[in-house]
Amino acid sequence: MNNINKKDFFNKIANRRFFWKKIHNYYHSQLKKYYKFYVLPNSSVLELGCGNGDLLNSLIPSKGVGIDFSKKMIEISKLKYPNMEFYNFDLNNKINNYREKFDYVIISDLIRDLEDIHLFFENLRDFCNQNTRIIISYSNKFWEPVLKIAEIFKIKTPEFKQNWIGVEDLRNIVQLCDFEIVKENKKILIPFKFPLINFFFNNLLANLPFFRKFNLINFTHLRYKTDVSNLDKSVSIIIPTQNEKGNIENAIKRIPNFGKSIEIIFVEGKSKDNTFEEILRVKEVYNNKKILVIKQKGIGKGNAVREGFNIATGEIMMILDADLTVQPEELVKFYKAIINNKGEFINGSRFVYPLEKRSMRFLNILGNKFFTSLLSYSINQNLTDTLCGTKVLYKKDYLKIDENRSFFGEFDPFGDFDLIFGAARLSLKIIDIPIRYKERSYGSTQISRFSHGWQLIKMTFFALIKIKLN
Repeated sequence: MNNINKKDFFNKIANRRFFWKKIHNYYHSQLKKYYKFYVLPNSSVLELGCGNGDLLNSLIPSKGVGIDFSKKMIEISKLKYPNMEFYNFDLNNKINNYREKFDYVIISDLIRDLEDIHLFFENLRDFCNQNTRIIISYSNKFWEPVLKIAEIFKIKTPEFKQNWIGVEDLRNIVQLCDFEIVKENKKILIPFKFPLINFFFNNLLANLPFFRKFNLINFTHLRYKTDVSNLDKSVSIIIPTQNEKGNIENAIKRIPNFGKSIEIIFVEGKSKDNTFEEILRVKEVYNNKKILVIKQKGIGKGNAVREGFNIATGEIMMILDADLTVQPEELVKFYKAIINNKGEFINGSRFVYPLEKRSMRFLNILGNKFFTSLLSYSINQNLTDTLCGTKVLYKKDYLKIDENRSFFGEFDPFGDFDLIFGAARLSLKIIDIPIRYKERSYGSTQISRFSHGWQLIKMTFFALIKIKLN
């Protein structure tokens, strides 16, 4: 059928969709729940194929714009949600008179209605910049015969479909159109409401490796790979310190010159070896460098990092542990990775190169690797090391993490999980950079194998429940 017939089809069923949505309220509530987790409130949101606007409205956007090729759908949306903007455009063609960029673009249950998916993603670039996140949901190809039978027996909304796209097909198309996949997910084994049964199948079973491939809905998170300018940016390096007097001057001497400017922020945590006094001495000796020092008000490394970030002025934020087990010279690698747009959250990995003999105890290595694998599974992004102290991100992204921290809470004593959880929710592109992990030359480790190990267990399972099984 031609495109005009398709428009007529959707205009014809527009009013009846209210009935079908009521019948399938559980399915649509699960879609809304997923999108609301990843779309931060008060963001600018564009929904392509918006239907009657219910999903867009549920996301509480600061500016919500919906586009659909059904004129009747748009008329209904405008009546229901006059506080948002709705436009009747043919999504199979280029929209020449609309060029606004959005924080998020939502594409839900639309892909199979498109005549030319490749052209659609080429046109999608007009709405995106390097910060835009695109979230797509579409039916699993495995369900095709089941859904067609459901239509025949009138227990599902009638569809006008021309294609059943698979996961690999979509991957190929989006990469051809300069989009990069950040993460992929699969949800919903049973799309109807059955109390208790839903929790077992959709929250537990649906997330297990074998059963995931049978889920009804595929989710794909994208970012637009725009050209980067490679212009130097200002950097803030936060160094949490406690009983690290012997490492302070060495840290200053070994941090290379890179970026537009560097500020070094020491957050001193009630040391007993005169670390604070040593920082003041070093600051005076190296007065040609911008060195700031504050006394930590709270406790724990996580709190120290947050206090340092709160006063940082650089465009890029870096963490360097004061024990110098991650060498300051390695920071250049992290800087190059982020300004060249290789990733948006750059995470150090200690488990690629051989470890020095006394740099990490054997049980710590096993624990780190096990919980890193579990956390990677929970956030649907690959990590090889969660507790490496060196992490780098843009300040603008940290501010979003900070603003929405209440979602996860402030109970991470390490600071690593706090940032990883926040980056995962923002759908930032997380990449690992291998570093050579050295034995400390001064002081002793401040990691307690058992008490901190127990906290690590709690944080990892918190991520599993809050993110994966939610």
